[in-house]
Amino acid sequence: MIDIFIRNEREQKLVQYAQNLAKQIEKTAIRYDESGEFPFEHFQILEEAGYFRLTVPKKYGGEEISLYEMLLVQEQLARGDASTALSVGWHLLTFLNVREAKTWPEPVFAELSRKAVEEGSLLNIINSERGKGNISRGSLPGTIAKKVPGGYRITGEKAFASLAPILKQFTIIAYVEEENLTAEFLITKNEQVEIVETWDAMGMRATGSHDIIFHNTFVPEEALLYRHRPNEVNRFLADGRVYSLEIPAVYLGVAGAARDYAIEFAKNTYSHSLENTIAHASHVQQKIGEIEVLYQTARRTLYSIAAQVEQNPALKEQLSESVSIAKYVICNNAIDIVTKAMQVVGGRSLSKENKIQRLFRDVQCSRFNPPADDVVITQLAMGLLIDKKRETFQL
Repeated sequence: MIDIFIRNEREQKLVQYAQNLAKQIEKTAIRYDESGEFPFEHFQILEEAGYFRLTVPKKYGGEEISLYEMLLVQEQLARGDASTALSVGWHLLTFLNVREAKTWPEPVFAELSRKAVEEGSLLNIINSERGKGNISRGSLPGTIAKKVPGGYRITGEKAFASLAPILKQFTIIAYVEEENLTAEFLITKNEQVEIVETWDAMGMRATGSHDIIFHNTFVPEEALLYRHRPNEVNRFLADGRVYSLEIPAVYLGVAGAARDYAIEFAKNTYSHSLENTIAHASHVQQKIGEIEVLYQTARRTLYSIAAQVEQNPALKEQLSESVSIAKYVICNNAIDIVTKAMQVVGGRSLSKENKIQRLFRDVQCSRFNPPADDVVITQLAMGLLIDKKRETFQL
């Protein structure tokens, strides 16, 4: 079938490139899922293929692919292994985000770009803390940066740090006591930075999302990348958060893999009672039809927003609500797709040897990537019901 969301030859080549990589990493995905080990092997494959430089600016040796193109490749890569795709996705969206938002000092960004291109160095923002709210929306982090001669001393802990085993450098958000504000710092791993292997989840088992402890870690002045000042939109909320569409793109890839598996299973599984394949059973046709409605709706939602960004970049700031709705729709559709695919496959889908049970566990993790469903629904309702000027319910 023709993929109507591939619009030109360049995008076709990118999709084929990602599909080839997906086939390579899928060969060992089950092994890393079972062990929970970080798939260094997968990242070696991606590095050799130049995947880490896809969103790096051309002037620094990267490919500078667009948001739309990033979603295409990530959706395909996730079909091979969702853990690998979700992990490397943080790297891709970080470079795309900073490239567009221009929030970091250019010499620092140039050097990080060089390392990504020449050394295969990965990057991620480590933001989460146990027991804390969403830092990107104003909650103060428990990680503290204290001013000292020549730089800062950082203490605290971060959690769910995807790519932790392979990162040489990463950024964090910390509270700067002397200035009473939060700031983003570039951290280089050393003996004062401890990785605690805590990640042992049901799904996305090979993301290496461990905890990180900062033991009075010194960073120089230039490691402070930018300050979050009141009434200023930080880089995480910049451009309507369109870069975060990369997250639902990964789960859409998981759903697509489950969809394809269920279709092939139905076509090739013989039923003695039907004297034909189960593809001829009405209840199987019903499930496959329902899957396709969910799948096409999710893809249309994702790529229509990305196309809108390209066609009218000035609208990006107004797309925050659409991005939240897209995450909600795509991820919930993805969960439903994999569930229905398991119903088509039946009891065999529960076997550890069956690919689809891994897809089922991985797709459940979409509920815990921000924004959470309840946050999306509440914000939409508040926007319709509350008069922000008077803080009273409209009648």
